[in-house]
Amino acid sequence: MYAVILAGGAGTRLWPLSRPERPKPFLPLLGGETLLRRTVDRLAPLVGSGDVYVVTDARYAGIVGEILPELPAANVVAEPTGRNTAAAVALATLAIDRPDDEVMVVLPADHAIADAAGFRAVLAAVPALAGREGDGGALYTLGILPARPETGYGYIVPGRRVDSEGGVDALAVRRFVEKPDAEAARALLAGDPPAAWNAGIFAWRRSAIRDALAAHAPDILATVAAGLDAEAAGAAGGLADAYASVRRTSIDYAVMEPAAAAGRVRVLPADVGWSDLGSWAAIRDALVAAAAQEGRDGARGGDADGTDASGTVGFGPRRDIGSSGTLVLADGRLVVTIGLRDTIVVDTPDAVLVCATDRSQDVRTIAEELARHAAEEGS
Repeated sequence: MYAVILAGGAGTRLWPLSRPERPKPFLPLLGGETLLRRTVDRLAPLVGSGDVYVVTDARYAGIVGEILPELPAANVVAEPTGRNTAAAVALATLAIDRPDDEVMVVLPADHAIADAAGFRAVLAAVPALAGREGDGGALYTLGILPARPETGYGYIVPGRRVDSEGGVDALAVRRFVEKPDAEAARALLAGDPPAAWNAGIFAWRRSAIRDALAAHAPDILATVAAGLDAEAAGAAGGLADAYASVRRTSIDYAVMEPAAAAGRVRVLPADVGWSDLGSWAAIRDALVAAAAQEGRDGARGGDADGTDASGTVGFGPRRDIGSSGTLVLADGRLVVTIGLRDTIVVDTPDAVLVCATDRSQDVRTIAEELARHAAEEGS
């Protein structure tokens, strides 16, 4: 088994900390280590450092090396530019020279998982499941058991149980559903069996994903292969020229949905405390969960990582009187909050964000507007 970690993205929903020059995976958004570092550590000891590969935009290859100095330089696979996850998976499949029957785990660099041991136990079942006669070509995806109807996530609709290994069930996938409305989300959870959240975490034999790309996204596979061949031959432009013409699409749309329709996808239900950390509200919830798990009940008074007695959560120098449901991230200077309810405060040297928690998805809009304004002023 080896792991391919996808590290990139704009992270605009986590402005002002996440910026194009250093996006979400390379930030310590839960305090302490960066999300990328946490992702690698979560995989150990199931996957050793020599078996970890990071696919990232060429701009971030140096940052990856700083965060993961133990990683061999050859294990950092640089994309000339980001073209979404289908291209990244195709590049990893072709550029990383591993035996065809090995299992490749593909996962984002910027998610949180509270139960790391449970997460590894699910992944550990894949080699046996994929190795059984007749199922070596299956594609596996983790399905997170939903805690609530959620309109911000995609869903996986499971069918019958196909196999089981070590207490981990492998269910056939009927279909994928992309970000339903509230009524549809409730209906999905009421199914038998209920639908699962799509975490974007996959596992498959290297040969299986190569065959699936050839069947369902042959243009992407062929273009990336031609770019790698040109690069190996020393051609001017090489991979960069080929990559510029790769179709922008996700691995879900390009491969997983049509493969599910063909009966080749299995979902592994997992209850591991997953979050995509896709908004400041999700960051707050993850910090609250971590504080509860570690028994941090306010003894620190709000000046360090954790939750203080008044119900605020965050890290950095901060003091609070009478707030609740509030996230405060302080980068250097003291931040004082008084009597806030369900509010997010993020202080950085050049920008301060203050917003209602239920408007945290709008941060992406303002970040994009600021970027456009800066580009117009620059031109």
